Amino acid sequence: MKTSFSALNTFQSCPLKYKFQVIDKISTPKSPEAFFGTLIHSTLQFVHAGGFLPPSEQEALQFFATKWNPDVFKEELQERTAFAQGVRIIQRYFRENDPAKIQIVDLESRFSIEIEDEERDEKHFVSGFIDRIDKTDDGYEIIDYKTSKKLPSQEIVDNNLQLSIYLLAFLKRYPKYKEIEKIKLSLFFVHHGTKITSIKTKDDLESVKNELIEIIHQVEESDFPPTITPLCAWCGYQKICPMWKHKFKEEFSVTDEEKKEIIHRYLEAQEKSKQERRKATELQGRILEIMEVEESERLFAEGKIITKSCRQTFGYDEKQLKLILDKENLWDEVVKLNQVQLKKIIGTLPSSTKKAVEKTRELKKESFGLSIKKGEE
Repeated sequence: MKTSFSALNTFQSCPLKYKFQVIDKISTPKSPEAFFGTLIHSTLQFVHAGGFLPPSEQEALQFFATKWNPDVFKEELQERTAFAQGVRIIQRYFRENDPAKIQIVDLESRFSIEIEDEERDEKHFVSGFIDRIDKTDDGYEIIDYKTSKKLPSQEIVDNNLQLSIYLLAFLKRYPKYKEIEKIKLSLFFVHHGTKITSIKTKDDLESVKNELIEIIHQVEESDFPPTITPLCAWCGYQKICPMWKHKFKEEFSVTDEEKKEIIHRYLEAQEKSKQERRKATELQGRILEIMEVEESERLFAEGKIITKSCRQTFGYDEKQLKLILDKENLWDEVVKLNQVQLKKIIGTLPSSTKKAVEKTRELKKESFGLSIKKGEE
């Protein structure tokens, strides 16, 4: 399987959302929260991606303001509040960090790691991007920016699967680097200017691989049920989710009174239609009588030509037909006188046999109708 931490994280949060997003590829508009998080990431990348002189605080704020899109937000107050938060985050970042003194190894580093599933003799590939890799005094630091206002506990960070995947990616990129204990794994919560850091061991990494394989197995075997969590409030699939689409029912439904009125009008129209069809059938019969008396095939009125048409339905004398087709060993192919199959078989018969078959043909039903087209009297 080819996957990403983001996709696996979505599956763990809600299997149905994973199906909508990853398998069905149903796109949704970017939420205000997602837009805000992406822009903060882009701004911090801009801050650290400069040449000899990193951008100033003012230049970073200008970058943020230029990329800002107020149309993402439904309400003006929400938009203004979010913009002000973004400005404060950038200002705090410059107060507490000097970009010129940070030794950046890479930004938005793309990776793909291979996970071997020995039990099923399969290989899986997990890909993604690492926000930032720094060189520290005695090793390295892998940093992932978070725009969430909620700070997790140290225990949660120590068990963070995303950081462990990033460490596997780092070790694949730098296979000669063996001092795992000197690689810091940090979640940087930009709202608070706080980093929470964890360190891993080789045993931890083996455990991470097993955890990834277990999640992938769950994905492969899942029926993708919906899961209700606090994150549902920000989910873009609520309108098609069986747990939430009732919220939007009123947009597509009618009141009981409107429903009764629609049904009444439908039944009334159906009854009128029946009456009109009966009337048309009676009048058609009268017209056919007139044509028969006048020995005419056409009548002219109101700029129209009414023409008599005849529809004939034929069958076959089954006993006679069986005798003929038995001689050709073809009777078994005509089950219950299937007209389509019989027509195909007749086309393959010798001329004399065709004539014999045609003699068994009988007129079963004859009906007359009328066709109308424009014309002159």
